[in-house]
Amino acid sequence: MAVAMVSSGCTLGIYTNLKALEVQPISRPSLFNSASSFDSLNHSCISPKLRLSSSASTVVVKASSAPTVEDGSYQETDTVPTPKVIIDQDSDPDATVVEITFGDRLGALLDTMGALKNLGLNVVKAEVFLDSSGKHNKFAITKVSDGRKIEDPEMLEAIRLTIINNLLEYHPESSGQLAMGAAFGVLPPNEQVDIDIATRIRVKDDGPERSLLYVETVDRPGLLVDLVRIITDINVNVVSGEFDTEGLLAKATFHVNYRNKALIKPLQLVLANSLRYYLRRPSTEEGSF
Repeated sequence: MAVAMVSSGCTLGIYTNLKALEVQPISRPSLFNSASSFDSLNHSCISPKLRLSSSASTVVVKASSAPTVEDGSYQETDTVPTPKVIIDQDSDPDATVVEITFGDRLGALLDTMGALKNLGLNVVKAEVFLDSSGKHNKFAITKVSDGRKIEDPEMLEAIRLTIINNLLEYHPESSGQLAMGAAFGVLPPNEQVDIDIATRIRVKDDGPERSLLYVETVDRPGLLVDLVRIITDINVNVVSGEFDTEGLLAKATFHVNYRNKALIKPLQLVLANSLRYYLRRPSTEEGSF
């Protein structure tokens, strides 16, 4: 995301118990020159049986009790905290910052750091701090190949899904708190919400050279890549941004421009309508024709 988001050769995979379920090398031209460069994300990162339709991606659940695993059995606990994963491309010019919060339930996250290293990444800095929302585990990560921050949206999505998959693996009680629990968790969320109501899109000026785009919608695998694809399909450039997985929802903030200038009002409207149409329209299941 940050700056050019140029797609280069990379290896993507989702990890369970620190073992890659599927890892495939990907090498393709610049992200902004071909929308088809996004097509293989679900094939390289997500098993086809785990793909969600739009109707499935509307699964949400309120913060309530959820099962946990003790000695191989499930037991009800007190209120389960809301899991939160942030991928921040703005705060550090030299690294991608990842922050993970799950109340006070997260440990040292050595398994997560190991999974990130298996993706060809270096954890160059890590810190833990506490506030009223719980324990925050923050990592600064770079590519092993060149020591730079991650700019490819496919790799950023692979990082996000790897972290969530590890969270579900080691904290199965989080499954009912995450929309992704329907795809990867032991238990899916037990309530649904209308995606039309959950989806919010705003575009506003953020200086003469860029605009600020805010998107909030129900989370699902591949969402980060799809958002960037839709934006770039109308020739809008993504400069930087932050992508938050907050329990049931995904919240994205992108700095965007058009030919190095802020988006004019008509283009802001086109961008918002394009995103709204894609996020809200029903999908057609494969094999339905």
